[in-house]
Amino acid sequence: MSDELDVVWISSSPVLQRFDKPLLQYISQYANVSQWEYRPGKDEGASINEAVDLLDEFLSEYAYPVNLAGHGAGGAIALTYARRYPEKVRSLIILAVAPQAANTWHVHYYLQRQFFPISREQVLANSVRHLFGEQPHNTTKKLIAVLNRDLDQTPLSHSLFKLIELPQGGVSMPMMICGSKNDPIVNSSVLKKWLNNLKPEDDLWEFSKGHHFFHYFYPQPVGEQMLKFWQTHHLPFILTNQLFSSTLRN
Repeated sequence: MSDELDVVWISSSPVLQRFDKPLLQYISQYANVSQWEYRPGKDEGASINEAVDLLDEFLSEYAYPVNLAGHGAGGAIALTYARRYPEKVRSLIILAVAPQAANTWHVHYYLQRQFFPISREQVLANSVRHLFGEQPHNTTKKLIAVLNRDLDQTPLSHSLFKLIELPQGGVSMPMMICGSKNDPIVNSSVLKKWLNNLKPEDDLWEFSKGHHFFHYFYPQPVGEQMLKFWQTHHLPFILTNQLFSSTLRN
């Protein structure tokens, strides 16, 4: 039994970490998984460059390349890291990430604030429906609070005054793109634009439902596809029942 790390899952903010856990618990039955989350310091401005630098500090402890994966803004961090440090990444799986990786749910929030005369809470309530589907009133209120905090914690420095963009294109290592057919943020037409950047060994897969957080609602079918991708590329995995968690800051 080896202690080597197989998969590093990138979370873009502590408040969204809960939505990754069902998928990671499934994958951790077959692989050693570490969940890395971005936590900016209280006196520091959040930025994707800072997130990539912090992730590199964490991965510098490992002498071998790892399999990176992430959802949404976490996937944008993983994608940016893979482009910057290709020698340190064995494979990349990103979920609900557009070819313009900065176009996360946060962009949709700010666009609604710019073009419609409605309050922050009203836009967040709309965002809950887009990201999670129709939810009971009490659940919607809790999810509004979660999204409100994520707006302040994301490493993508969007605002009402400026929406950032990131470089587009593929990566040198094997890559898998995952999405949901009823995700209004990264819909099927947006997802298929990745086809222009995919190599023969890459893969694009869509699940039939689950909205933007499809990996939270349907962790097993998503996890099965991810494991199938890794196995196709003969990436050695270690059978383990333990889920590892790593954070850089408290």
